Amino acid sequence: MPEEIRLHDDHIFWIEVGKIEPNPYQPRKEFDERALASLADSIKQYGVLQPLVVSRKEVDKVEGGLAVFYELIAGERRLRASKIAGLSQVPAIIRTGEHTDKMKLELAIIENLQREDLNPIDRAEAFRKLCDDFGYKATEVAKKIGMSREYVSNSIRILNLPPYILESLRKGEISEGHTRPLLMLIDRPEEQEVLFKDVISRRLTVRETERAARHVATDKVRKFSLIDPELAKAEESLSEKLGTKVEIQKRNEGGKILIDFFSPEDLKQLLIKLIEDQVVTKEEPQAINSAFVDDRNEAEKEIDESDLYSVSSFSI
Repeated sequence: MPEEIRLHDDHIFWIEVGKIEPNPYQPRKEFDERALASLADSIKQYGVLQPLVVSRKEVDKVEGGLAVFYELIAGERRLRASKIAGLSQVPAIIRTGEHTDKMKLELAIIENLQREDLNPIDRAEAFRKLCDDFGYKATEVAKKIGMSREYVSNSIRILNLPPYILESLRKGEISEGHTRPLLMLIDRPEEQEVLFKDVISRRLTVRETERAARHVATDKVRKFSLIDPELAKAEESLSEKLGTKVEIQKRNEGGKILIDFFSPEDLKQLLIKLIEDQVVTKEEPQAINSAFVDDRNEAEKEIDESDLYSVSSFSI
């Protein structure tokens, strides 16, 4: 390596803040203003403890001669905070040699990943850019960032979610873990939206969301196998009434009703609805459906039915 290159790569230079231009391939799109203000306060007290990484650029002036500026490779948070702190110069390492656009993106991604500064969407977009714009395969991206191929592929898949879910993820309303079960319903947008709203309104955990997604994903297959279409109609009616998924499992004789709930509070609300319906039925009798006429004989009717409607008799 020539002495000139070693000089730049091994030494720290003080560069005017105004001469440093941002990295056009910076994958990070959002910067927390409070975190930047906190970093700026730290820089005022202790200075920039870790130098920025830049590349040197030269352009011809119209009036003759060369104009020198620097393009940021890594350290955008430090540069922004330094400007807030009012610094006129910042320490930087000048990388020499040709720095392709691909290399700038690689270095910016790696630095942000090491600092855990990228949100899931920015990370996914950066990975996709490496693959789409620069021809990388997922395995090659994974090798460069020290992650698995599955990690890269799953990150990119997040971008297949609709914009309203991505915006919620960007705001931190849902976690990255919630996106995987939502992706299970990518070909069923209506059910996906319903599950997403449940995640937000009921504050479902990732595991609860996974269970709900599996139920929805397999429900369509199960519906086709139902012999009695009345069961499907009954399930739909109960689901609408209780505001949760209801499954009726038919056996040779009888069957059982499964009602989904996601928390003790959910169970409590379901029981209240069931009890309220029972009270209303007693106070305001409805016309008896001939399809459900009591066809027992008199001896059977005399059997004590005091526990028939006990909650313990139901499978929830």
